[in-house]
Parts: sequence; structure tokens; C-alpha cells
Amino acid sequence: MTTALITGSTAGIGSAFARRLAAQGHNLVLVARDTKRLGEQATELHDRHGIEAEVLTADLSTDEGIAAVERRLGDRTHPVDLLVNNAGFGNKGRYLEVSMADELTMLKVHVEAVLRLTSAATGSMRSRGRGGVVNVASVAAFVPRGTYGASKAWVVQFTQGAARDLSGSGVRLMALCPGFVRTEFHQRAGMGTDNIPNWMWLDADKLVAAALDDLARGKTVSVPDPRYKALMGLVKLTPRGLLGGVSSRTGRKYGPQ
Repeated sequence: MTTALITGSTAGIGSAFARRLAAQGHNLVLVARDTKRLGEQATELHDRHGIEAEVLTADLSTDEGIAAVERRLGDRTHPVDLLVNNAGFGNKGRYLEVSMADELTMLKVHVEAVLRLTSAATGSMRSRGRGGVVNVASVAAFVPRGTYGASKAWVVQFTQGAARDLSGSGVRLMALCPGFVRTEFHQRAGMGTDNIPNWMWLDADKLVAAALDDLARGKTVSVPDPRYKALMGLVKLTPRGLLGGVSSRTGRKYGPQ
């Protein structure tokens, strides 16, 4: 049986990955900050699917938390075959309305942790000649929209570049770029969602199923929904100057309230 390690596993997209992979028979390493929720999740998945679910409490906004997950990924006696870098969060407010400490914490989680954990995982995967990494980004990566979008743009560019460098090694890397997903994400950030149209919302379980299919097909970037594929197609055709204005207006309409 293969083993998947999922960061931010107790809620949202991370939880959907855990459910899907457990149902497919993968053992799991579940990573999050809340030990109690991790234990409950591990017990439920073990009892329902008969898989082994290891828990690792770690805060990826700290060096100690990142290092703990790096050590687990580097354990060659209990190798990890699939890494899902899902942990992340949003800050409420526009640029200069968010404290510098919060901005730097976002970069720690979205950029440094992704870089370090991907590197720790793919090093041992390459030596075994197999493995996969899913780095959860966002469609916000493709529009000029603050630190969140910028950090997710880094995730996409990094993942694509690393995938090219590891081509032929047996290791697959993919950036997953969802749109609005019904999770705890917006609530935790204190963001209102009542103004977001129903058609823009995605189901986390369907999203994960499509993402894993894209990974199996060897895609390096996954936008797993026809609605958002169409929107991203329009983004590519829109001049950057105009796109910045549209993004700003859309952010005020559909973003944090």
C-alpha cells in the first residue's frame, strides 16, 4: 500500500483529499495544527476504510513545524509516495491593510513551506523512481490580486519548473488551481461569502477527484472545472493593464467584506 502525506488535512480541500485517498486504499500521514481534530480524523478514516492513518501535529508558519514534516518526508524506511501541500489561508484586507507580520506568515506557509516540503519529498521519490506532489495553488495565481495571488503564482511557477527539471525521473508534480470552494477557508479569514454567486462555488470532493485524474494524466497545472477553465481562457486573452482593473473591481465585489 502506498502512503500519502497531506498538510492542512482536517478541513476543506485537504480533508477531501484524505477521504478520497483513504477510499482508494492509501495509508495516510495527516498534518495540521489541531491534535484533537487530527486524532478524530485518523480514527474515522481508519475505521471506515481500514487504512493506517498517522498523525503529525505541525504549524507550517514556524521553522519547527516545517522541519518536523521534512523529517517525516525524509524517512526512507516509511516512504511517502504522494505529497499534497494543501495548508494555506487568506488574510482579510487589501495591501497595507494587512499587518506585515501576517503577510510574512502567509509567505512562510504558501512559499517557504511548499519549497522545503516539495524538496524533501522529491529527493527520496527520485531515488526510488516514483512519486507525486500536488501543490494546491488557486486561480488567483493568474490575476494581479495582492499577496495571496502572488504567493499562489509562485506555487504555479515553481511547480511547473520543478516538474520540467524532474521529467523522466518517475516523479510527477502538479499545481492545483481551484476557484471558490465551500470550505472553512473564508470563515477562518473573516471573509463574507454571501455576495459570491452560486455558480462560482465548487464541491471539494469533485474537485479532488478531478485533480487526481489530472495528476495521473501527467498534467503540471490543473484547473479542474469547465467554468474556471473558461474564465482562465479569458484571462489569458485580456491585456494585463485591463486585467488589473477588472481584478480589483471583482475583488471588491466578490472578495472579503
